[in-house]
Amino acid sequence: MDQFRNVGLIGRMGSAKVVETLRKLKKFLVGEGYHLIIEENIGALMPGHGLQVSSVKMMGEVCDLVIVIGGDGSLLGAARELAKSGVPLLGVNRGRLGFLTDISPSDLEAKIGEVLSGKYIQEKRFLLDVHVKRNGEPIGFGTALNDIVLHPGKSTRMIGFDLFIEGQFVYSQRSDGLIVSTPTGSTAYSLSAGGPLLHPKLDAISLVPMFPHTLSSRPIVVDGKSEIKVVIGEGNEIYPQVSCDGQHHIPVAPGDTVSITKKPHKVRLIHPTTHNFYETCREKLGWANSLISG
Repeated sequence: MDQFRNVGLIGRMGSAKVVETLRKLKKFLVGEGYHLIIEENIGALMPGHGLQVSSVKMMGEVCDLVIVIGGDGSLLGAARELAKSGVPLLGVNRGRLGFLTDISPSDLEAKIGEVLSGKYIQEKRFLLDVHVKRNGEPIGFGTALNDIVLHPGKSTRMIGFDLFIEGQFVYSQRSDGLIVSTPTGSTAYSLSAGGPLLHPKLDAISLVPMFPHTLSSRPIVVDGKSEIKVVIGEGNEIYPQVSCDGQHHIPVAPGDTVSITKKPHKVRLIHPTTHNFYETCREKLGWANSLISG
């Protein structure tokens, strides 16, 4: 029990379901003798909670475990903030799909009780850092657990860009953009654009073109240690965007250089012992359970 003595709680804002689950979880954890630290914005939604409050970033310093209640988007945000601290994250799904937040509210006490007693699976997932430079000067930076996406923003025009991997020229392309995805993000936006599913244990990055002008352009999977560089064509008449997990956006201009590399710090995810990647795919992606009768 002492392994996770100080437990942080983060929840998605603006959701009555999340607050309901937070109250239930608070009652259970306080009853079990754990010290709770609640994210400051959520604390404001629970008047009289009587708990220690903290910013998300500071939770990495004071918590042994952080429980995220919401959808995958909530966990992505927490992962970007807390990867550097090394604090493990556990997700409770109050969103829609829930690839990362895999405890359902109906199993709350049983599954979290198991994890707190030491029965869990731990895995490390890598993140990507993106640096944008203009005339050699840094103008933007971001981090993503799922994907870094170059896209036209509000424009409907295609983007012309050059792609380099490990300093080697790959191709010039005109398309709606490029999705650079981690294995974690391979079940997200990349999947809907025709990208490959990557097992979470792979040290690999996928590059998925979005509606490329040439039909011969296909997704490429490269070593996770690769440096990926995208140079925005000088001839573009639009100012595209680079988005990190669809939550943080950097405007880019013709001539800018977008460099993507693996982040030095990994995020630690905790799952119940029943967690199974392929079972999650069957459940979330609607794969058939069995075609063999009997």
